[in-house]
Amino acid sequence: MLNKFLATEKEYGALILRLALGVVMFPHGAQKLLGWFGGSGFAGTMHHFTENMGIPYLVALLVVLAESLGAIGLVVGALTRIAAFGIGCVMVGAIVTVHWQYGFFMNWSGSKAGEGFEYHILAIGICLALLLRGAGAFSVDRWLAEKKASRSV
Repeated sequence: MLNKFLATEKEYGALILRLALGVVMFPHGAQKLLGWFGGSGFAGTMHHFTENMGIPYLVALLVVLAESLGAIGLVVGALTRIAAFGIGCVMVGAIVTVHWQYGFFMNWSGSKAGEGFEYHILAIGICLALLLRGAGAFSVDRWLAEKKASRSV
C-alpha cells in the first residue's frame, strides 16, 4: 500500500509543480501555525475557525497541518500524494466556505469585499496532477521507493 503513495517517476514536471505549490502554500501555513507573515498563529487561527466560522476543531486542525506540514512535505517531496490531497481539500473548503460568494476573479483592484476563487482552481489543478504523478525527481518519496525496491531484489 505504501508503495502506491511513494511511487513516482524521475520527472521534472512534478518537481516543478510540487515546489511551486509548496512554496506558495508555506507562508499561508506559517501564518496559521506560527503567526509568521502577519498571521494569527495556532491559537488565533483555531479560535477564528472554530468560533467565528463554526468549523469543527478536527477539521480546523487538519487545515492548519495541511497548509504548514503539507507544504513542507511538498517542498521535500515527502508523502506528496497525501500532502496534495490535504491541500486540495483545503482549497475546495476555502472556495465553498469563503470565496464562492465573491465570484471567479481575484480582487486585483481592491474594489470588492473579498477574493474570488481563481487561485484556488490553480492550486486544485496542481494537487490533482501531483496525486496522479507523485513527487517526481529529487524527492524523499522517490528515494524511499527506490530504497524499498532495491531491498526486494
